[in-house]
Amino acid sequence: MHIQEYAALDRCNTLGLPTKARYLIQARCLEDVREALVFARTKQLPLIPLGGGSNVVFSGDLDAVVLRMAIAGKSVVSTLGEHTIVESGAGENWHDLVRWTLSQKAYGLENLSLIPGTVGAAPIQNIGAYGVELKDVFHSLQAVDCQTGGVVCFNRDDCGFDYRQSIFKGSCRDCYVIISLRLKLNRRLTPRLDYADLRDKVEKKALNRELSAELISDVVCDVRREKLPDPGMLANVGSFFKNPEVSASTVQQLKARYPDLVAFPAGERWKLAAGWLIDKAGLKGVREGAVGTHKQQALVLVNHGGATGQDVLCFSEAIKARVHARFGVLLEREPRVY
Repeated sequence: MHIQEYAALDRCNTLGLPTKARYLIQARCLEDVREALVFARTKQLPLIPLGGGSNVVFSGDLDAVVLRMAIAGKSVVSTLGEHTIVESGAGENWHDLVRWTLSQKAYGLENLSLIPGTVGAAPIQNIGAYGVELKDVFHSLQAVDCQTGGVVCFNRDDCGFDYRQSIFKGSCRDCYVIISLRLKLNRRLTPRLDYADLRDKVEKKALNRELSAELISDVVCDVRREKLPDPGMLANVGSFFKNPEVSASTVQQLKARYPDLVAFPAGERWKLAAGWLIDKAGLKGVREGAVGTHKQQALVLVNHGGATGQDVLCFSEAIKARVHARFGVLLEREPRVY
């Protein structure tokens, strides 16, 4: 097990924030994870698992053992009836897994194409896009208990999935290190085209190509590239705030003032489009020093170069304050802060 001391993490987080870890270890297998846990305990330091770094904000240097997840491997576990069970190591790139499942004629992930990050991070966040969430195709995962080093299996009910939420962000935060994920996918394509923008683009492209999961995936990639900046070109962590949930009465009050309010039902409550709120508050495309909101998507905070974690956090708090003052709605940060 190779251990780096005072390791720079600038290239390990998509916001490009200057950060150093007291220790950095790369985990390529289960035993690496176990050894890293023992090492962290010996040094009396917390252990921080890190995937692609696409959903974290480093507020400063980390006096911790950072475990870079690199457990690889993809396989078809079984094909039963209408479903195919696939398994992936936590260190695999998420988008690569999506495209691989389509090549195996296993469907259900096409709407989740081009979401940055690794497979192990997907259930923590319960990633979602265009009407599909990870929980919709989740089968199970394996994780290492940080106290005992034992391997624990979690099924869907165990994970407590909710909107951008799971027990791994809540009651079991920092208790487990996810090492593998299983997904229950469909052998027959059932397109999920609930979003009008996506449906229109798919229908237009399908005039010249047969409708397929690959076509849907391609369109999702096109739409994401149009709306979201490439972290390799402009540092960011994608959507910085969750879409806030409010009551139906709050929606009615806001619609009376803002007829163009973007809101959609979520069970007994409603979700507001956080990007619309930020845009309407006059904060789309603004910049404060090295930090700003993206000119095409107000929900995305970007590092124009040279920003620190504190710069990003201060800017995000200013956005929250402006939106709350105007709409009476409190935004919640999506990425985790260390």
